[in-house]
Amino acid sequence: MHDIRLIRDDPQRFDAGLAKRGLPPTSANILALDEERRAISTQLQETQNRRNEASKAIGAAMGKGDKDAAEALKAEVAQIKQSMPDLEERERAFGAKLQDALAVIPNIPFDDVPEGADEADNAEVSTWGEKPSFDFEPKEHADFAPALGMDFETGTLLSGARFTFLRGHMARLHRALGQFMIDRQVSEYGYTECAPPVLVRDEAMYGTDKLPKFAEDSFRTTDDRWLIPTSEVSLTASVMGQILSEAALPIRLTALTQCFRSEAGSAGRDTRGFIRQHQFEKCELVSIVKPEDSAAEHERMVKAAESVLEALGLPYRKVLLCTGDMGFGARKTYDLEVWLPGQDAYREISSCSNTGDFQALRMKTRYRPAGEKKKTEPVHTLNGSGLAVGRTLVAVIENYQQADGSVLVPEALSPYMGGITKLEPLT
Repeated sequence: MHDIRLIRDDPQRFDAGLAKRGLPPTSANILALDEERRAISTQLQETQNRRNEASKAIGAAMGKGDKDAAEALKAEVAQIKQSMPDLEERERAFGAKLQDALAVIPNIPFDDVPEGADEADNAEVSTWGEKPSFDFEPKEHADFAPALGMDFETGTLLSGARFTFLRGHMARLHRALGQFMIDRQVSEYGYTECAPPVLVRDEAMYGTDKLPKFAEDSFRTTDDRWLIPTSEVSLTASVMGQILSEAALPIRLTALTQCFRSEAGSAGRDTRGFIRQHQFEKCELVSIVKPEDSAAEHERMVKAAESVLEALGLPYRKVLLCTGDMGFGARKTYDLEVWLPGQDAYREISSCSNTGDFQALRMKTRYRPAGEKKKTEPVHTLNGSGLAVGRTLVAVIENYQQADGSVLVPEALSPYMGGITKLEPLT
């Protein structure tokens, strides 16, 4: 959500920020709605004041014995009371119209975000690791993983397309990856482990900018709850509506949860394999910080995600997204793209975003600076993947695949694998 006061103060800057995303100017429409709402609010306040004045004047007229004046005042008060519900409804309606208009406008990019139309304009920041060399033609995971326990057929039989049934050591490796990730984020980077609900209300989805924009990409239950597309929703919304103390910040939260996406906006993409599933696990990272600390926190979060890839020995590159490829709620986003030998390409495995105060304004989450009794300010929120478990599983089996169809287990996962060092075709 955008702060209407900032749009009033500098509409040209607001429109310039939208232009970086390739969007038309919107400030004039927003300010027109705001002006109408404020005019109705002023009229309502003046009407309330006149009602109060007239009510007091009735007693004074009665005390003077001026019955005619008292009756005239009573009639005026009755008329005012009759008109107020209409004014209150108009104020509510214009307030809702303004909020609805603001709710679908994406966040404004930071000044250091490169301008561009799509992913082709993203800026590579760095690379890490050496791509593995093979003395055979490396395969895509979808071609050799079924023999190792990645059962696409049974997943489809049970639930339809983009569901997978993992068996045996493949399921063990998937579980090991998730446990390794969350253990690392807690022990090495100080995130607090959480086990949040995966069903949430509208307010949590709206506060984390998933509604109304991305309703079609999410699953909704028959009792009007939402299956979380990522635990960013649950973790960030855990401070919804709160006024935090400065001493409580930064708040760093992590969770390993199931996530659910209908992928309505990506129909036809990655239909083969385990890359894009309707149900998947992710180790989420969320930070809630003071505004002046969010830039440094963003870099720290990316390092936390990078550390998982490096510990697993997976080559990757760090990319700064351009304005045209950045998510709806982000002001700045780094993607980590892991090397997949079977595709001969880098693919996204983590996305870490600084949303500034965008989500905080939607959630009505603020903090009170030390020494202040009344003044509050919106917090900044950040979120990222540390990492997506399924995509990491794909990266591991493709990078560690052997000529005989087996897969070596990265050494970092040894404590989680119960002595299993290799995945071999099931018999």
